Amino acid sequence: MSENMISTLKPFIQAAWEKAGFVQPTSIQSKAIPFILDGVDVIAESPTGTGKTLAYLLPVLNGIDPVKKTIQAVILASSQELVMQILHEVQTWGENSGIRAATFIGGANVKRQLEKIKKNPHVIIGTPGRTLELIKQRKLKMHEVKTIVLDEGDQLLTQEHRGTVSDIIKSTLKERQVLLFSATLPQQTEVLARELSVNPELIKVEKDETIDAANVEHLYFVAEQRDKIAILEKIARLKVKALVFMKDIGNLTVAFEKLEYKGIKAAILHSELNKDKRKNNLKDFRNGKTNLLLATDVAARGLDIKGITHVVHLDFPKDVKQYVHRSGRTGRFGAEGTVISIVTDREERELKKFGRELDIAVTEKLFYKGEICNKEDRK
Repeated sequence: MSENMISTLKPFIQAAWEKAGFVQPTSIQSKAIPFILDGVDVIAESPTGTGKTLAYLLPVLNGIDPVKKTIQAVILASSQELVMQILHEVQTWGENSGIRAATFIGGANVKRQLEKIKKNPHVIIGTPGRTLELIKQRKLKMHEVKTIVLDEGDQLLTQEHRGTVSDIIKSTLKERQVLLFSATLPQQTEVLARELSVNPELIKVEKDETIDAANVEHLYFVAEQRDKIAILEKIARLKVKALVFMKDIGNLTVAFEKLEYKGIKAAILHSELNKDKRKNNLKDFRNGKTNLLLATDVAARGLDIKGITHVVHLDFPKDVKQYVHRSGRTGRFGAEGTVISIVTDREERELKKFGRELDIAVTEKLFYKGEICNKEDRK
């Protein structure tokens, strides 16, 4: 699909495309949009930062009749952050279209959610539990829903959500279209997705050629496990907007407290924080009140934060795939970015192996007088 494909979409989408300044669609968009416009079910896997949301959103918005007062598309997401982010995209891309959208998330005020339903939204975006609850109470009328999207589908088809998602799909029209998008597509997710769809088109994008990865620099610092936080502290004192990945909530809390003790303001994101805290922490990071966001992999799923300059692997990724997905948060759509791994000697060997596998240069650096410098420069 080239840019002239965009010119076949409704004028409001073309106007938004122009306003966004996009030149050409990304690989996942080129591959998925024609199938979705044709009404085909799609199961798609594409790395973080390759434009998955628009790959389903543009054709979905294109198919909505704003004159009708019924729900025509349902987008399910596993976290409230992702739900709010998708809403923002719907509002951006649906500008001047007359399309109304509403969100439904667990833990939110039920009375307020019922008010939203009275406004007759065309698109609803929600977490599975709350969405099904409202369907069962007959508050959400699903009889004219043509499309159901599962965003970050591997998270939605886990043991925990699987039954709920399946019930939501079954509550819609028989001729519905099911679209599943995910950064990773384990075999078992694909099998389940096939059961929920009809003759789906399977699309896999390994690496997006339309996005120039040459703008991303990969570096690393070697440190003992206990000294990693001291390196992070030095990084925090540079001019950065860094997303820092950690394996578990325990380590994350300890790191946060240590940074705070050193006078460094950081925000944290993990699944045990309450909704308001998560929202405020994200807001502080987005608007630059804090320049570090410490997050677990699960909590950061699907998050798209503009202008992340650095991704830091404080805890080493479990495999090369996780390295790629974490690293994809910086240098998006051709912007410059830096990926920093803080590694032990053993992890350094593993990182070099990743570099060879991905065909990228991974360079060791040192801190000297508070600045990052090359190892050979510091004689």
